[in-house]
Amino acid sequence: PSHAGCSTSPAASSSPQETTSPKTDKLFSLSGLFAVYKPKGPTSANLLNHLKAKLLAEAGVQEVVRKRKKPSLKIGHGGTLDSAASGVLVVGIGKGTKLLGSLLAGSKKYTAIGELGKATDTLDATGKVTEEKPYDQVTKGDLEKVLQKFTGDIMQVPPLCSALKKDGQRLSCLMKKGVAVEAKPARPVSVYNLSLQNFQPPLFTLDVECGGGFYVRSLVSDIGKELSSCASVRELTRTKHGPFTLEEHTLHEDKWTIDEIARSLDNCMSLLPEEPSHKKLKIEHSGESAVSCEDK
Repeated sequence: PSHAGCSTSPAASSSPQETTSPKTDKLFSLSGLFAVYKPKGPTSANLLNHLKAKLLAEAGVQEVVRKRKKPSLKIGHGGTLDSAASGVLVVGIGKGTKLLGSLLAGSKKYTAIGELGKATDTLDATGKVTEEKPYDQVTKGDLEKVLQKFTGDIMQVPPLCSALKKDGQRLSCLMKKGVAVEAKPARPVSVYNLSLQNFQPPLFTLDVECGGGFYVRSLVSDIGKELSSCASVRELTRTKHGPFTLEEHTLHEDKWTIDEIARSLDNCMSLLPEEPSHKKLKIEHSGESAVSCEDK
C-alpha cells in the first residue's frame, strides 16, 4: 500500500526488530476525511486521543516508537464540538489533515433543545444557574417570530465559556480556574435556516443550519433575552458537518478499526471537492489550526 507521507527513515528501519506489520503499514497509509460519532461527555480533543490510541494499539505501535523518529500518526478534527454535545465530528488522517481547514467555514446542522426561564454561566446545562425568569407569557407564535430576527447574516457575541483563546489559553479553561474572562466582541455569523420543531414550555426544539464560528449556545441565550426571559441549551446534537451526516457517515466506537476507517475513507472520497479547490483551500486556511478551531 501507499505510505502517504509516512515512510520510515533508513536508520529507523535498519534493525530487524523494528520491521512493520501489514496492519501498521495499512494504518500509516490511511489518508483522507471521515466522520465519527461523539457522545456526550468527552471533549473533542479527548475523543481524538482515544481514537488515535485505539488505532495505534490495533497496529501494535507503541508510543516509544516516536522517540526513534518513526512517523507518528497524523490525525486532527475539523471543528470542536462541546463536551456536553453529541453528533458528527469530522476527522482527518494522514494527508487528510490538510483538508480540515476547508471545513472550518463550512455549513453545519444542529438540533438543539433549549430551556426557557433558566440562564447558566456556560449557556448550557453543564453550568451554574445564574438567573431564573418567568416564561409563562411566551407563546409558540412569539418564539417563531423571534427566530426570524436570528436568520441570515447576524452579529453574535461568543460565549465566555468557549474554545476561543486569550493569551494562548482557552476561555473555557480560564473560567474553570476562576479567572475573570471578558466577553469577546460581537462578530458576523451566518444562519442559513432556523426553524422551531417543538414547543412544550419550558422546552423548545430548534433545527439550525449555520456557517463557521457560530455558537448555538449564544443563539439560545439571545432568543431567551429577546423573549424578555432567559434560556440555555438543554441538549445539542450536530447532525451534519459539510457533506458528512449523522445517519449515513458517522462511525461509532465499535467501528474504530483500521479496516472500517479504510472503508469509510473510500466511501467518503466522493463527498469531497475536487483537487483544485483543495489547493485553493490550503492557501486560504494555511494560518488556521484545524484541531483548535472555534466552531460550535
